[in-house]
Amino acid sequence: MAKAKVRAGACGFTTVIKVKKIDKLKVNVQIISACTDIRNLNEDLAEVDCSKGVFGSIVDSYIYKAASKRLHNSDCPVPCAIIKTIQVELGGALPKDVVIKITNDD
Repeated sequence: MAKAKVRAGACGFTTVIKVKKIDKLKVNVQIISACTDIRNLNEDLAEVDCSKGVFGSIVDSYIYKAASKRLHNSDCPVPCAIIKTIQVELGGALPKDVVIKITNDD
């Protein structure tokens, strides 16, 4: 099982994503978060068929389409983390951290 922990930033929410492979291109995604919008993604991602647009362009990605229905903030990093975690579980990516560090040097 691949896992990711996302500290989303200004909203203050932390999200844990767990992805378990069901078969060659199907995974189960479980999301644990205090954010109601993020938790609601569980309804769409209980079983994800990765052969159907998960890894395509952002506008065609099943994950981003589900997120666009559920999330109110386009800057949420969780959808990207879901895709990265799926990639790791399916063996298509190494489990490496992604870091976004934002400063205001004014």
